[in-house]
Amino acid sequence: MPRERAVFTEKTELETDALEFDRRALVLRRFVPHRTIVLVGLMGAGKSKIGRRLALRLGLPFFDSDQEIEAAAGETIEEIFANRGERVFRDGERRVITRLLAKPVHVLATGGGAFMDPLTRLVIRKRGVSLWLRADLDVLAQRVSRRSDRPLLKAGDPRAILAELIEHRHPIYAEAAVTIDSGEGSPEATVNRAIMALAACPIALTPPETECEQ
Repeated sequence: MPRERAVFTEKTELETDALEFDRRALVLRRFVPHRTIVLVGLMGAGKSKIGRRLALRLGLPFFDSDQEIEAAAGETIEEIFANRGERVFRDGERRVITRLLAKPVHVLATGGGAFMDPLTRLVIRKRGVSLWLRADLDVLAQRVSRRSDRPLLKAGDPRAILAELIEHRHPIYAEAAVTIDSGEGSPEATVNRAIMALAACPIALTPPETECEQ
């Protein structure tokens, strides 16, 4: 009898696992967002990389707010910071994000400081669904070391600056509608987690506010 019960229990667990696998696969195939997915988080969290893959999986256009800002200004982000200062950059960033959120549903990767601006957060809340890609200090430090065009990291030790940014910004990022971890796993696994989390978020399935509702 104990052997029979063990076999029955194992079979039941396998069937439950199979059902859960089928459910996840169905969600991953059928999820359709009703508003723009806005990726937020610190530099190095993978917003652009994951955003492009997420857009491809969902059959949606992809936009990177930093690239759109550079195109509008005719300068790189680094040049805007150096020539005009962060305040001017943030004002332009807010305008660009507002313009992008007026477009049909897409995936939008934003700069690390964008979500810190209260007015930008308000626009994102009204028109999009925010998705925080959360990563720890070790992961971020390793990733940002591959690039040398991060203006905020040029004022001192990059790891120390990242630690300070984590302390300052993570409580604000936590206001995002959806949070997933963006660690050392494969990008596809991160995309799968993003889709599953978004599919369970009512905001992602609700059309954005119209101008008259605002």
